[in-house]
Amino acid sequence: MKLKYWMVGLAVVSAAGSASLANGEAVTAERLLAAGTEAEMGNWLTVHKTHDSNRYSTLNEINGSNVGNLRLITAATLGGTEPGGFGVGSMEATPLADNGFVYISDPWGTPYKFDVSDGVSAKPVWVCDTGIDKDPSRPVLIAHRGLSLAGDNVISVLNDGRVIACDNDTGDIVWDRQVATDVGEGFTNSAQFIGDKLIVGQSFGDWATRGWIAALNPDNGKELWRFYVVPEPGQPGSETWLCEETGNPDCWKTGGGAAWVAGSFDPASNTLYWGTGNPVPMYDPEYRPGDNLYTNSTVALDADTGELKWHFQYTPGDYMDYDEVGIQLLLDTEIDGEDRKVLAHFGRNGIFYTLDRTTGAYINSATYVSNLNWTEGIDPKTGMPVEYDPNVALQTYAIGAIDRAGATATTCPNIQGGTNFFPTAYNPENGTAYAVGIEGCSDLAVRAIDPADVMPGEIFIGGSGVNSGVQTGAINAVNVSSGEVTANRATTYPMYSGVLATPDLLWAGHTDGTIAAYDATTLEEKWALNVGTSFQAPPITFTAGGKQYIAIGGGGIGIAAMGHPELSAIQPANMLWIFGL
Repeated sequence: MKLKYWMVGLAVVSAAGSASLANGEAVTAERLLAAGTEAEMGNWLTVHKTHDSNRYSTLNEINGSNVGNLRLITAATLGGTEPGGFGVGSMEATPLADNGFVYISDPWGTPYKFDVSDGVSAKPVWVCDTGIDKDPSRPVLIAHRGLSLAGDNVISVLNDGRVIACDNDTGDIVWDRQVATDVGEGFTNSAQFIGDKLIVGQSFGDWATRGWIAALNPDNGKELWRFYVVPEPGQPGSETWLCEETGNPDCWKTGGGAAWVAGSFDPASNTLYWGTGNPVPMYDPEYRPGDNLYTNSTVALDADTGELKWHFQYTPGDYMDYDEVGIQLLLDTEIDGEDRKVLAHFGRNGIFYTLDRTTGAYINSATYVSNLNWTEGIDPKTGMPVEYDPNVALQTYAIGAIDRAGATATTCPNIQGGTNFFPTAYNPENGTAYAVGIEGCSDLAVRAIDPADVMPGEIFIGGSGVNSGVQTGAINAVNVSSGEVTANRATTYPMYSGVLATPDLLWAGHTDGTIAAYDATTLEEKWALNVGTSFQAPPITFTAGGKQYIAIGGGGIGIAAMGHPELSAIQPANMLWIFGL
């Protein structure tokens, strides 16, 4: 096939004539429930493919025997390179695919629709103008992790706190709702469409805000319920915020715990599973002593009401920036001869956890990073770090305290974690969970915070965490049934892209512009191609015209350089790349 390269901009895209390109089939809750079945296998309808977030596709036209013949079929340019208060954003969005159309967002959350039905080109259908303010002085995160298809609309959550619906046929705005209203709140994740609800999470976790998860009406964006990650006084969990001891009884109001990666859903139990971020200020636990529930946790919520069913907190009283927003893998497997309904999670803290997803009970864990020093291990009964003491207000893990008296520490993995927002995957054929991530350490220090210095909606760190030397990366494979790391592949650069699992291959992008396929068992490289845009977004697979393709968004470099100055030369152009045989 001849390579087609399409330049896309607002000036060349209009709704005129797009009705003929409409896919003609609404993305219903029923279709999403069937996303893992044969009927929908050629599509990728939600960011994690299926509600269980396993990012696994049975498509196998591209496989280990022929992947060496894979080549670039087409590419399209995206916008979104305008800098914000923290520089140019990174391209982190998962593409979506439905019946010959591909949808993707740029770092500002602008939705794009392409017609790829001919298998040789990505023809622009529309760009939905969100009207977002791109003033570079705005202190907002410029990152967007994907769109949602809901009914006849394409949903985007924005860093200014709005949620918008774009008409799937025309790209026109159907509704526009200001959901996050407090100073410093906004979104970087994607909405989760389940049943008759859109689920969103407040994403600005390092600001002086309070994290929450909310359900919206998909027809108009009206809020239906809200769960606050940090409870207010008198609510269950509030006793873990010892604010009175600091002389600052309101420390919970700026406690963090943002939910900045879309969660998972178990329809059998009608349960949502979301990960939550670190408490803030990150490096000054003396400002907010206690375990700080429900930060750094998996929370299981009733999908109808938002009520908490159970939680599991990975690093209580965290002072190492170990958000646990990462993907919640839902799967059924045999453990110790017993069939279990499992939630598996690659912790940002460098440990892979297996939990009972019905009760939240700890099952087992394994260290998946090569260098971990913050704890001596995990208690096999409780799942807590062995240093954890429920009777103290300030935890001191194996690295020792960092405090206002000047004590510093080096923590491994680094503050970005063994993995981060990068989507993980699970292959049911071999029972293996996969993650990409970072290998390295960070040096931590505290800067004491006075309540009078706290500005709502501004960065709220309380110290510093800086890379300790050059950071590298890794691809990791863990057998969920045994809890054992089965393969590890070191990489030169930190890996941010996330992964895709197909029957005998694992797919990932690299920060240096390489996309690669690996043997699903050994992680041996089977194919690789450098296209020149940094990959911090995960690949997907879909079919068009009866053939299988791989799609991935590339662009930006952001914070991924981590001691590699050569990566700074990569152009931040945002692209959609599509590969095929």
